[in-house]
Amino acid sequence: MATGRDPGPEKGRPIQLTPVPPGVWLIILGAGVSVLGPLFGFLAGSIRGDQAETFGMSSIYVFLFLGFLVAGAGLGTALLGIRRVLRTGRRP
Repeated sequence: MATGRDPGPEKGRPIQLTPVPPGVWLIILGAGVSVLGPLFGFLAGSIRGDQAETFGMSSIYVFLFLGFLVAGAGLGTALLGIRRVLRTGRRP
């Protein structure tokens, strides 16, 4: 039968949490944006329709191009994160 008392932590190896180096979250965010940017651009262009024209071009092409621009910005963010991780690792 349970007495309602917590016995506390069990004996064992202590856990030591270490933070991730600065820049890792920039890499994760930039990689996610660079992968999902063109997909959402194609999705938006497909929703808009093939018959609709934007700037004299098919909407699919325009939104896909915008998705590639967003992906380029995400790639730039990831590269900045990589630079920050590498610079942090070189410090003594």
